[in-house]
Amino acid sequence: MSQSTYNGFNSRKNQQQYKTDLPVMITPEAKVPGSLTSSLSAYIFKPWHGFMLIFFCIVSSSIAFGVDENAKSSIPEVLWRWMPLLLKGFMFNIVISICAMAIGTAIGAVLGLGQISLNKWVRRFSWIITQFFRNSPWLVLLFFAMFLLPFEIKIGGLSIPLPDWVKAIIGLSLPVMANVSEIVRGAVVSLPSGQWEAAESLAYTRRQTLWLVILPQCVKRMLPPWMNLYAILTMATVLASIVGVSEVMTLTGQALAAEGGRTDLLAPFYSFVLLIFFVYCYPIARWTVRLEKKFSVIG
Repeated sequence: MSQSTYNGFNSRKNQQQYKTDLPVMITPEAKVPGSLTSSLSAYIFKPWHGFMLIFFCIVSSSIAFGVDENAKSSIPEVLWRWMPLLLKGFMFNIVISICAMAIGTAIGAVLGLGQISLNKWVRRFSWIITQFFRNSPWLVLLFFAMFLLPFEIKIGGLSIPLPDWVKAIIGLSLPVMANVSEIVRGAVVSLPSGQWEAAESLAYTRRQTLWLVILPQCVKRMLPPWMNLYAILTMATVLASIVGVSEVMTLTGQALAAEGGRTDLLAPFYSFVLLIFFVYCYPIARWTVRLEKKFSVIG
């Protein structure tokens, strides 16, 4: 084959490399022109988007201040005065989300493994619990935990109180538990059956196969949806304000009431709450996308 013929063959091959019907031949990093990956890359937030959000908060504050002629203090001054309390309430939201995620992950992992159990009764029970809490409204589960759980638990002569924030953690951990159960089950089922057969050929027990072969491979598949679930949970912690937990939304309402019900403070205060949630959750969302690209499975 001459050099010119070889170069012409190579050129045609390069032009047709994205026209194959086999997705396994396209690497995760390859960005095909016109594909979903390349189109979504144009919608990644840039630093100036964050400045636009801050600018929106400032403009809404100035407009609201101009509407209220009886305003005593400027809106930035009032917001600065209440900011430590609001940030303290937001930290409580983060504590609630972390605790609920930890409890839900621990119980959900057990339920997820129960759904792939060889015992049909364990498998059915785990499936029923997962589907019930996975398809129940989060707010209803939160009310369920707040009003049906006792105010204290008596063990012998010892009384253990259950404050509202503990009940909120329990209530929010229930849907997290069900979603984690599905994440675990889906990750295990997504692995090729050859992994089980290879472990069986090495005389591994089912427990050894799960802990030494299957679950280590499932971690990278479970991590992106798990992080996405945590971001959703963090944003859902504001539901605890409805049942009286002193988190950021509750403290925002109390701060507005303490300022005499000034209507010009509504937009700035709630814009600040929106901003701090965005600043906390958006990096998690971007990290999730990065992990999805890194751990993508080509099949």
